[in-house]
Amino acid sequence: MKSPTSTEARPDQLWGQLHALSVIAQLGSFTKAAQRLGLSKAAVSQRIADLERQLGQNLVARTTRSVRLSEAGQRLVAETAAPLAQITAALGASRDAVGQPRGRLRLSAPVALGRQHLAPLLNRFCQDYPEIQIELDLSDRLVALAQEGFDLAVRHCSAPLDSHVAVKLCDSRALLLASPAYLRQRPAPSRPEDLAEHACLAYLRPGPAQWLFERQDVGQEAERVKVQVQGPLRAGNSEILREAALDGLGLALLPDFSAAAALASGELVELLPDWRPVGFFGDAIYALRPWSSATPRPVQLLVAALRLALAGGFGAPAAPGQKKRPPGRPDER
Repeated sequence: MKSPTSTEARPDQLWGQLHALSVIAQLGSFTKAAQRLGLSKAAVSQRIADLERQLGQNLVARTTRSVRLSEAGQRLVAETAAPLAQITAALGASRDAVGQPRGRLRLSAPVALGRQHLAPLLNRFCQDYPEIQIELDLSDRLVALAQEGFDLAVRHCSAPLDSHVAVKLCDSRALLLASPAYLRQRPAPSRPEDLAEHACLAYLRPGPAQWLFERQDVGQEAERVKVQVQGPLRAGNSEILREAALDGLGLALLPDFSAAAALASGELVELLPDWRPVGFFGDAIYALRPWSSATPRPVQLLVAALRLALAGGFGAPAAPGQKKRPPGRPDER
């Protein structure tokens, strides 16, 4: 049996370098990998250089614009992915078995949902589990969980990706809303076609603003109506559109979680309740995580807390005497 030489490391001494290589494969960046690992960029580069020297081949192809793995690097990452995942899961299970659950959890969520509904829940969660550190990133874009280092995402969608583990938290729906002040100036629409004559506050998407509605009468085929709308403001954030509707600027199509407080207090009124807006927002709220053979304890606990807190959806009635604006003026996102 060959004995290790002074320039040849034993396999058990290379786990740190192999883990660094797997993180670079996920993120495609030494800088991002260093941030994930809690190391300097130089330290990560040194780990990869040490691994390449031990194996006698290049594992990472570096250019001025990108970082990608060589064929040998890709093969090594693929062959060591399962053992590394098992080691990570075993360490997490051992850590969770002793004392309080602990660890860092990176969470992604939409801006309005995060500000209005997740923030209070996370405050309580952090008090209940002081050894768990949560990093909350609020963004309406769909982040790539594994590639960007997120452990969990709360997303508004209709069909979660098969590559993720999805837990449904509650149903959700889109609402057509206006303020009583606006409706005192203009008659409420009775059919979707009437929206062409109204000031409409549309979500910012490529192309002209087109709203699609569907009505299902008992025993008949669903009726669908598409109408092109226009108005004084389009925005990529539902809170901004909600505030504009509250100020009487026009009609807004909003997800229920963004409009729940204003609707419950009577500051916004639902229009065309017999017609269902189609294709604007998701039909449910999901907790999504990258697939893995084991779920870290902090992720399990947060998903359980989310399911409990959001089980009733966003249709709760207003508290007696409630006449407040929804929490928080929109930020500049």
